Amino acid sequence: MDNIILGLLLMCNRTIYQLRERIDKGINLMYSNSMGSIQAAIKKLLNCRFIRYEEIVENGKYKKVYFITESGSHHFFEWINAPIEEQSPKSPELAKVYFMGFSDKKNRETSIREHLIFLNEKYTVLTAICEEAENIEVAEENKDILNYQFISALYGKELIKFNIDWFENLLRKMRNGEI
Repeated sequence: MDNIILGLLLMCNRTIYQLRERIDKGINLMYSNSMGSIQAAIKKLLNCRFIRYEEIVENGKYKKVYFITESGSHHFFEWINAPIEEQSPKSPELAKVYFMGFSDKKNRETSIREHLIFLNEKYTVLTAICEEAENIEVAEENKDILNYQFISALYGKELIKFNIDWFENLLRKMRNGEI
């Protein structure tokens, strides 16, 4: 989460609510968008002096607007220029499928249907993000930034589509008595 926040602040200064709003638009597939995880990362980044904030008053309310420091930029660029780290893919929802034989048939189907609703909602959001990204006009110096954000959104969209297809197939097999 730390580097996600640094990258977002590199693009523009933001309040904690603006950070969360931006994370909700696709990045939450990579990292938790909970206010607790964002606040913990903000605290850590402040302690490391990678970010600072300025208090402003807007519509009579005090707000903290966070910005990245020079050392924060340096840390971010070290991270972004390092090789991609190998990580094993984890699918916590698969653990539930693994033990689903302990559940009764009705609850199994309900669980899968509800998960498919969740996946379809995520897919709809990512489809909208991808469509929006295709139509955004950006300055030439920012095209690389947008292109890689767009590619990441496409990856998430295709991964969710794979999961939708996989769980729909599982549900079909359950209904046909194949498993």
